[in-house]
Amino acid sequence: MVTGPEVAWWVWPLVLLVLTFVMGILAALGGVGGGVLFVPIVSGFFPFHLDFVRGAGLLVALAGALAAGPGFLKMNLASLRLAIPVALIASTCAIAGAMVGLALPTDVVQTALGATILGIVILLSVAKKSEYPEVEQADRLSSALGIYGVYTEASLGREINWKIHRTVPGLLLFIGVGFAAGMFGLGAGWANVPVLNLVMGAPLKISVATSKFLLSITDTSAAWIYINKGAVIPMMVVPSLVGIMLGSLIGVRLLRVAKPAFVRKIVIGLLLFAGLKAITKGLGLPFIV
Repeated sequence: MVTGPEVAWWVWPLVLLVLTFVMGILAALGGVGGGVLFVPIVSGFFPFHLDFVRGAGLLVALAGALAAGPGFLKMNLASLRLAIPVALIASTCAIAGAMVGLALPTDVVQTALGATILGIVILLSVAKKSEYPEVEQADRLSSALGIYGVYTEASLGREINWKIHRTVPGLLLFIGVGFAAGMFGLGAGWANVPVLNLVMGAPLKISVATSKFLLSITDTSAAWIYINKGAVIPMMVVPSLVGIMLGSLIGVRLLRVAKPAFVRKIVIGLLLFAGLKAITKGLGLPFIV
């Protein structure tokens, strides 16, 4: 952590608390995880080393997942049969990603982070969601693993039977998702849901709930690498967790009256801005606002 001599030590944690509070509100309203906003914005505009930011970002994403995961399991929305094979692949690759990310030069990781964030912006802009994807027949692998289920859809007042297909391509995609989650400390909710929903054909609610449960496994695996390397500082993590959690509580309440489409555009704009900042910082180029 680097601070100028004219700035008191307590200023940055205080500013971080306020900023993450706003991030928590936007993340809840925009339907994205807090980690995907935290890492590019904090690394681009705060005087913290990227390794510490990534370690804190993983714990930010992990906190949200641990808070939501048990509830989704109780509601029978998070599927263990779907999560376990995905978690084995993603968590292993997240560990590898964390080790590679800590070994590479900071400017290389910063540039790659910016490129990844811009990729996420494109994904959020063009990806569509399907409430109930049409899966005519489950493939052999998902049938062998017993990946199917039923849940009660309160809005329709009936039970929804679901199954998945294209299991092998989906699992292969999670190799890259897990690696990116560990390398950049972003969490992986931004990619988990599209893969589970659009590629593998799980209903949207099952995809969102299972994604939250997956984060609690994937991010934990990568976070241990950062903790072991000493890249987790309580002065950064504590205000970040408090800010994100408080902001999320406010965001959930505002969700009833806010227009999610408008907020989502704000989130995409922030990510675009932060992604460009990360690339220019990694390449050593001037960034003109």
